[in-house]
Amino acid sequence: MSKTIDYYHFLLSPWSYMAIDRFNAICEKHNVSVNYKPISVMDTFEKMGGTPPAKRHPSRMRFRSDEMKRWSTRLNIPINLSPAHWPVDQSLAAQMVYAAGGTNAQPDAGKLSDALLTACWREELNISDEATLVSIADQCGLNGQQLVEQAKDSQYSDLYAATTTEAHERDVFGSPTYLVGDELFWGQDRLDFLEEALT
Repeated sequence: MSKTIDYYHFLLSPWSYMAIDRFNAICEKHNVSVNYKPISVMDTFEKMGGTPPAKRHPSRMRFRSDEMKRWSTRLNIPINLSPAHWPVDQSLAAQMVYAAGGTNAQPDAGKLSDALLTACWREELNISDEATLVSIADQCGLNGQQLVEQAKDSQYSDLYAATTTEAHERDVFGSPTYLVGDELFWGQDRLDFLEEALT
């Protein structure tokens, strides 16, 4: 029987971006279905005890940058350490993932989520800009304009808010977070443990 992962994440997270290839390989290897569930960044920091990067001590931000460089080199994944469009409002982009079937383990939602992360951290694109979102969705084989308009419907803003609350109730406090049943794995550096749980 195929297992299901609830994948809670920020579409602005460098760590979610750097996990894409390994996470997808694990899911394919173990025949895993994935519910793609982007959640609100600021609500998560506020309600789950985190500190937004802009408010962190400079020493912590230097270490964060050093770690991003190390992981980028280790994984051979290119990354812009200071993206031109970060941070931005990810709300509409997140609602597009939901409109593409994120909570129903639809592959299109996964493709879109990965493309949005890549757009931010590799391609210097603004994922709060509607025209950019249309283009990204089109490149994923979706009808970008239609999806953007669909995502503006209140059912998807409500779903985005409700899923953020759901994540907090399940003790999700950062990105990426992967849940298999009630077992939580936080961080791209916990993917080995995630795979062990699937095995």
